[in-house]
Amino acid sequence: MPATATVLLVHGAWHGPWMWGALLREMPDVDVRTVALPSAGRDPAALGDLHADAAAIRSAVAAIHGPVVVCAHSYGGVPTTEGVADLPNVVGIVYLCAFQLDIGESLASAAGGTLPDWWDVHAAEGYVDAQRPLEVFYSDVDEAVARDAIMRLGHQSLVAFGQQVSKAAWRTIPSTYIVCEHDRAVPVEAQEAMARRATRVLRMPASHSPFLSRPAQLAGILRAELAASRQLAG
Repeated sequence: MPATATVLLVHGAWHGPWMWGALLREMPDVDVRTVALPSAGRDPAALGDLHADAAAIRSAVAAIHGPVVVCAHSYGGVPTTEGVADLPNVVGIVYLCAFQLDIGESLASAAGGTLPDWWDVHAAEGYVDAQRPLEVFYSDVDEAVARDAIMRLGHQSLVAFGQQVSKAAWRTIPSTYIVCEHDRAVPVEAQEAMARRATRVLRMPASHSPFLSRPAQLAGILRAELAASRQLAG
């Protein structure tokens, strides 16, 4: 077994692998991979759903030889929970202010059935855009960095938000939940409720995007997760 596991980073809604750049620069000595979720992108007609996202994550894990720790952000927790449930080389899941759902739940149901007021829903076309992203996603991020991120945001599949989880990976795989205390996208109370399902709970004094505002701190947390996974593996 390698000295440490590989980290697979799973982005959230509207985003893409580009969002992890600052974090990757903090972990040059670690094998870190990313995956692009089909449910987010520039072309509304080409967006995938939850099942396509789960398949993409499974494929990314399958391409890794050895143990894997998956770090999922926000919506990315949903297809991660669905997609890695029976994969033996996934030794840990980090839910970064993410949706740690149980079987039969969807992101929409976890939100209580009330759509956030910052969702710009295009029901006929099947996608959602994010309004006020500077406020909702990047409130503690350097403004120039935040503006660059906003320019990169895509559309998000509407159907993916309503599809239910049929498998719950965290029931058999150790998980860590990171509560972001200044998050304006996923309320802290909702994070804390989902975090009760996790093996361990940590907290960061960050907005919804600590990979941009506190990449060094997040890298330290992931390094600790890798060390813990190594100890569990014996």
